[in-house]
Amino acid sequence: MAGNELVVDVAKIKKAAHSAIPLTITTYTLPHEIEVYIEEVLEVFLGELGQARIKDYLVYCLRELAVNAKKANTKRVYFETKGLDLKNPSEYEEGMRSFKADTMENISYYLQKQKEKQYYIKIIFQARGSNVVLEVRNNAELTRTEYLRIQDKLAHSRKYETLEEAMSQILDASEGAGLGLVILVLMLKKMSLDEECFDIHTDNGETVARITVPVAAAKIESLSSLTDELVRQITSLPHFPENIMTIQRLIADPKSEMVDIARNISTDPSMTADLLKLVNSAQFMLPRRVDNIVDAVKLVGLRGIKNLLFSYGSQKILADQRGTDQRSLWDHSYRCAYYSYNLAKNFKPGNRALQDDAYVGGMLHDMGKIIFSSVHPELLDHIKAFCDAKGIEKATFEDLAGGMNHSEIGARVAEKWNFPESLVAAIRFHHEPSLMTTDFKDVVFTVYLANVFCEYELGGMSYDQVDKGVLQDFGFLSDKQFGKTVDQFVEGFRQESIKQRETASMKKDAPATRR
Repeated sequence: MAGNELVVDVAKIKKAAHSAIPLTITTYTLPHEIEVYIEEVLEVFLGELGQARIKDYLVYCLRELAVNAKKANTKRVYFETKGLDLKNPSEYEEGMRSFKADTMENISYYLQKQKEKQYYIKIIFQARGSNVVLEVRNNAELTRTEYLRIQDKLAHSRKYETLEEAMSQILDASEGAGLGLVILVLMLKKMSLDEECFDIHTDNGETVARITVPVAAAKIESLSSLTDELVRQITSLPHFPENIMTIQRLIADPKSEMVDIARNISTDPSMTADLLKLVNSAQFMLPRRVDNIVDAVKLVGLRGIKNLLFSYGSQKILADQRGTDQRSLWDHSYRCAYYSYNLAKNFKPGNRALQDDAYVGGMLHDMGKIIFSSVHPELLDHIKAFCDAKGIEKATFEDLAGGMNHSEIGARVAEKWNFPESLVAAIRFHHEPSLMTTDFKDVVFTVYLANVFCEYELGGMSYDQVDKGVLQDFGFLSDKQFGKTVDQFVEGFRQESIKQRETASMKKDAPATRR
């Protein structure tokens, strides 16, 4: 995000706050204008999450951690220049005796070297579950000596209750993590947080300093209450179609024959036509075109047909609601479904069940947004009255309308419609894969990454913002590799869209067949 024009993109920050997308600011030298920019971004981000009151405390904490990261990077350059080994205790002590004086005399030289050697500092803001997570990362791993010194300072901080008390003590000024870290812990205390909310560790070549701030309990409770009330009051959404549920039960019955299942599907001409259109699309890569539902059931498999019916039924219900943003939401869903399926097919080969679950998970991941867009005005009035009666702030309702908790809304409705647990998990955790347990990790990771692909191609996310655990799971090692894969998927979807339009046009222009 750092560049020549440091303009705070308020819309992007609000979107990140509502959808758990991490915001990343990368710098090599941490100039003053970047520090000011970080403060401005933090102010908007915290304000959107109802945490504006703690902004000044967190500004100090972030600045302290960023300066420490910058000093750590400078130290690496300095030791490399002097030919000293950071990990050798005696050489470490030798280097630190002259480090501060030498670098202060010629700081511009060492900062330029940092940039040349690509030693970076990343400041990351993320709304993660019920927490605000702030991280400062730099690509220089802590040595054991450095780590022990930091832990020593943190231990010292437990003795102090006030800033004045800490300042009266003589602390080691040779390390960047001296008095500053003690003050940081005291800042946490002022926010009613304990030392456990701060953590520093190494991860894949980076030093990660993390502050975790629980979002105000009242706000979380209010959002949860609003979500409960919204789901309870959505009477305009019918129960899942009974004819589809009947077929689903038939599929689940081990005594059922494929011919029986196909026959039941065939009793609904519209459903038959739509399912055949879907199974003949490029997503399923069938060896030949399928023209009857019996062949479709055999080739796609019972699990695949079962999931397609969930997707079909949901679209039939939600498409009838005529929401204002429905078209763009469904366009995004189709794209995400295509990406999900192909991620499963290409990166998890041999897992047919994942391919089936990933496709429908991608199709329905934003169901909560689609549902909210279809809410009738009288229901919105009811929800606003509910806010007044419960003393819930207007801003919390606006957060809900803006997309906050849409994953939970979608998951609750999916549960109401008796969706399988894997699909409920894909809907609930598609923005926060790190919160997922191992049970449905594969489908959640796949749908999350497909959604990231959609954001990445539109410039809404960068490689740095993608969950590291998911990247590792899919084997992405660099921005270049990731970007190339996204480009391939974008082109594949474009080609598929062209084929579908051509097929639809040919059918429209074809003469009627005489019987």
